[in-house]
Amino acid sequence: MSDCSNLEGDVLKIARIDAVPLILSMMKQTTGMRFAAIARVTTEKWVACAVDDSIDFGLLPGGELVLDTTICNEIRDHRQPVIFRDVKKDPVYSTHHTPRTYQLESYVSIPIVRANGEFFGTLCAIDSVPAQFDESAARKTLELFAQLIAVQLDMQEAQEQIEAALARETETGRLREQFIAVLGHDLRSPLTAIGMSAELLQSKLTVERDRELATSITQSSVRMSALIEDVLDFSRGRLGGGIPVRRVMTDQLAYALNAVIDEVAATHPARSLHRELVLPEQSFCDAGRMGQLLSNLLVNAVNHGAPAAPISITATVEDNHVILSVTNQGKRIAQELMPLLFHPFTRSQADGRGEGLGLGLYIASQIAQSHEGTLGVSSTDEFGTCFVARFPNQIEKSVAT
Repeated sequence: MSDCSNLEGDVLKIARIDAVPLILSMMKQTTGMRFAAIARVTTEKWVACAVDDSIDFGLLPGGELVLDTTICNEIRDHRQPVIFRDVKKDPVYSTHHTPRTYQLESYVSIPIVRANGEFFGTLCAIDSVPAQFDESAARKTLELFAQLIAVQLDMQEAQEQIEAALARETETGRLREQFIAVLGHDLRSPLTAIGMSAELLQSKLTVERDRELATSITQSSVRMSALIEDVLDFSRGRLGGGIPVRRVMTDQLAYALNAVIDEVAATHPARSLHRELVLPEQSFCDAGRMGQLLSNLLVNAVNHGAPAAPISITATVEDNHVILSVTNQGKRIAQELMPLLFHPFTRSQADGRGEGLGLGLYIASQIAQSHEGTLGVSSTDEFGTCFVARFPNQIEKSVAT
C-alpha cells in the first residue's frame, strides 16, 4: 500500500473516534486559541486529520502543510510538548521560522505516541494573537487528550486485526467444510459399489474362509458408509444452518427406534440392552433421523460403557414432549469434558476406546435441535452416564410398545 493510501487511512481512523470533535473543542477552551487540529506527522508528510477552525486558517481534514515549515517535524524527533503563549516573549521560538511563516503568536503542540512507541502525530492549537492560560494545567489536560487519542487508535487497530483474523478463519472453515462435503459425496458411490460387490461375492463363495473375508469386506464398507454419512451430515449442518429433518405426523417412530436397538444388539451380541418404549400412536418427527439419533447414542454407550453392565433405553411422553434416554454404567465423564461432548470431532480419551470421527454426539444434538428439542447429559459414579433427548410432540394419546 502506498504512503498516500496509508495517510488517507490514518485520516479515516481519526474520523472514526467519536470523541475527537469534543477534544478539539475542549482544547480551544483550555487554551483560548481559535484553531485546533490533530495532525498525522511522518518523515515526509504533515497531514491534518481533524480540524476545528475559527480563524479561517484554510486547512481541512486531509489538507497538508510542508513538513519542514512545521514545529511538529521537530516534535517527531524529540517527542516533547511545545507551548508558547506569546511568541515575542519566547526565547526559543521568537526567531523560529514557523511562527513567521504562518504568522502565529500563540502555539501548543502535544505529541501523540501509541503504546508500541510509534509516533503518530500531534494534537495542536494555534492563534494569530497571544493567548492567556495556565500553561502547567493546560499541558496536563492536553497530554491526557493526546493519550486518549493514542489509546483509541490502538483499540481500532486491535479490533481490525481481530476482525481480519476472524474473516480468515471463517473463510478457511467454509472451504474446509465444502471440501469435506465434496469428498464425502465422491467417496460414497465407489464405497456403495464395493459393498454390493462384496455381498454378491459372499453369496457365490463356498469356501468358509473366503466367505468370512467377503463378510469382513461387507462389514467394513458398512462402517465406512456410516462414517461418510456422519461427515456429510456434519457438512450439511455447518453449510446449511443445521442438519435437515422432515417432521411429519408418523406412526413409525417406535418402529424406527426398535429397529435401531435390534441392529445394535445383533452387531454387539455380548452387550445387554434393556428397552422400555411407551410412545404415542402418532409422533410429529422425522422417524429416520430420530433413529439415527438413538443409534449414535447407543454406539457411544457401547463404546464407552462398562462391558458387563446393561444399557438402558427408554422412550416416554411427558408434558406433550417425547423423551428418549440412553443410560450406561462405567467410569463417569470428567466434568471438564462435559461442555465439549457435543462439539464436532470430540472423541473420548478416558478409556482409549474412542472410535469414529467424533461426530456422533454432535450430529445427535443437531438432530434434537432440528426437532426444536434438546440433548443433555449427566454422569456420576453412582448412576452412570445418561443422555436425554427431548422434543415437542403434538399427540398426547399413547400406547405401550
